[in-house]
Parts: sequence; structure tokens; C-alpha cells
Amino acid sequence: MVGALTLTGCGGSANATNDDGKGGQDSPKTSTAKIVISAKDGSTGASINATGVKVSDGKLTDVKMTVAGSGQAVPGAVSGDGSSWKPKQQLERGTKYEIAATAKDSGGRTAAANSIFTTVSSANSFIGTYTPDDGSTVGAGMPVSFTFDKAITDKKAVQSHITVNSSSGQQVVGHWFGDQRLDFRPQDYWKAGSKVTMKIALDGVQGANGVYGVQKKTVSFTIGRSQVSTVDVNTQTMTVVRDGKTIKSVPISAGSAQHTTYNGQMVIAEKFVQTRMNGSTVGFGGEYDIPDVPHAMRLTSSGTFIHGNYWYNKGNPPFGREGTSHGCVGLADVQGAQGDTTAKWFYDNSLVGDVVIVKNSPDTTVAPDNGLNGWNMAWSAWTAGSAV
Repeated sequence: MVGALTLTGCGGSANATNDDGKGGQDSPKTSTAKIVISAKDGSTGASINATGVKVSDGKLTDVKMTVAGSGQAVPGAVSGDGSSWKPKQQLERGTKYEIAATAKDSGGRTAAANSIFTTVSSANSFIGTYTPDDGSTVGAGMPVSFTFDKAITDKKAVQSHITVNSSSGQQVVGHWFGDQRLDFRPQDYWKAGSKVTMKIALDGVQGANGVYGVQKKTVSFTIGRSQVSTVDVNTQTMTVVRDGKTIKSVPISAGSAQHTTYNGQMVIAEKFVQTRMNGSTVGFGGEYDIPDVPHAMRLTSSGTFIHGNYWYNKGNPPFGREGTSHGCVGLADVQGAQGDTTAKWFYDNSLVGDVVIVKNSPDTTVAPDNGLNGWNMAWSAWTAGSAV
């Protein structure tokens, strides 16, 4: 899900030396090749992604990188022109490494450089888990959402090093929910078919005292067709609108009078063909524990789903008539997630990022940070929560 990348408290270079141990800088026998290892010898905050080797006035002939102590080799590759080398994979945080590099100049004279260093520790770095994933296609309501593993005190520095742009030209603004979550969205839903590009340049950015970012990556995702489904609790029906046209209206069963469903705009955050739902995990004690709820799609982090229901009273189906759930939106289904059912149709025709709106429920409006539901916040309030 996350590409965790770099931190450079380094940037120094190990010294290149003449292989024959004789001539100084003025000696004609001294190699003109100058090797720079990005992680300075003895450094303790080296990059986990950008650490590498470069040479000027020469070409690299050999680079060996190992984990100090164990001697485990770290695979890497020299560039086609011989001017640089970098590891093939991201390094581990808080790990000691050794690099030994050699190069030759145009006269065939050898230079060498070495560095022993330690990468930035987990305690002194932060990463952000983000959604959606690179290369994904999502619904028009999908925000970009970061959750950081450390509290961020310099929100302006962190936010200013994450940029989100859309091919639609829509203005995209970030909003902080507390110290560890940062979401981005436009004023209105994303335009169908647009491409969104997120540039994460947190490498070396101080997010809190002594805590630095380690990510540097570009992520892009595509907005699919626009689909907004509206649940009317008064009529216990859901109307599915795609690209401005109603494609289907289906009966549902929302929350009961005792366990009402939130009102508001909710974004499908996850999809499960089948999942377990245990009431004790969301404050309902032992009222229910269903191991195989079919066609379940998460709407809130607190446990609201739109999902299939196969345990309803077959002699008196509630769909289109009354609310019977513990706050979820139920659709007619069969056990095993098989068969041509209303729930399967909706599941198959939904994307993560699609919007489900609930109206006319006696409950309150869902909180903007309960799931990916920042659309329930006025634009003026949203932009007020930006640090830049």
C-alpha cells in the first residue's frame, strides 16, 4: 500500500583514494575519478531509499553493499553510463550498512571509497499510510487520505510536501483531522474519467521534533464513472444514479428504530465478498456474530456497512418496508454470496470511492472523519483545516 522512502540527514561523501597509496592530488598517477557515497561514513540518519553512489570523471567498476555484521549482500545496479549505483530495493530503517565502491578514470586509474553508516531509525522517522493505491480506479467520492504513524506537530511542513493535482483542473485542498490524519479533496466530487496525481516529497521533512519523513513517491489513480446511490429511509429504497442517470432503484432495510443509520454522504472505503460481523467489536455486545456476511462494503470506520442480508424473515421480508438492522443498510442476498441477488448486483456495480447518501433517518449526520466522509463538511470549514 505505502512506498516508504527516504531521509537524508546525510549528503556527505566518503573520500576516494588512490589504489597505489602513493601520489597526492597533484600526482599524475592519481585517478581523476571522484566517488561520492550519499551516506556519509559514520552517519546515523541515512536515507532508506536515496542512498547510493555517484562518480564524476570516471565510471564505476564495482560496488558492494552489505548489512554490517551479517555480511548479507544488498542487490543493486550500476547505471548504463557507469556514473551511478543504487540499491534495487528500499533499505530497512535503523540498520547498519557498508558500501565499498571502486571506479576508473579515462586513463584506467582506479579510485576507491568506503562508507559505514546507519539508516534513520523508526523512532526518528514517520511514514504515512495512504489511500487510494497507485494505479487504482476509484469512484468520484474517493479522497486522498493519509494516516501518519507519529503525531505531526509541523503540519505546514508536512502538508506542503504532499501535492495532489487532477487532470480536471479542480482545486484540491488538504484538511487535518487531529495530528495524524490528513485528507485531500476538491470542493465537489472528482470529475469522471479524470486522473489524479499525488506527489509525496516527505524525504527529510521534519514532522515533529527529531522526527523526519522517509517517503518520496509519485502515485496516480483514475476516477471511474460517477456513481451516487441515495438511500431514503422513509421509503426504504435506494436509487442508484450513474453519470447523472438513474440506472436502478432497489429495496433496502436500514437501521431499526433502536439502531438508526447515520445520515449523510458516505464513501465506500472497502469491499468484501464475505466478512465476519461481530456486534461486540462495535459496541453491541453479543447481539450478533455473523461469520459470513455477503457483499459487504464499508461506509464508516465505526462499523456502518451496506451489505447483503440472508438471515431475514423469509415469510416477511423487510426490504422496502422497514428498517431492521443495527445501523447498516441491508440488501436481499443469499448465504455464500452466490446467486443473482440485489446485493450481488450492487456489489458488482460499485467501486471503492463510490458515494452512498443516506437521508431522512432520525439519526445525526455522520462525522467527516468517521470513514472517508469529509464531504459532510462545508467547503469553508474544510479549507479552514488546511495548514498551507
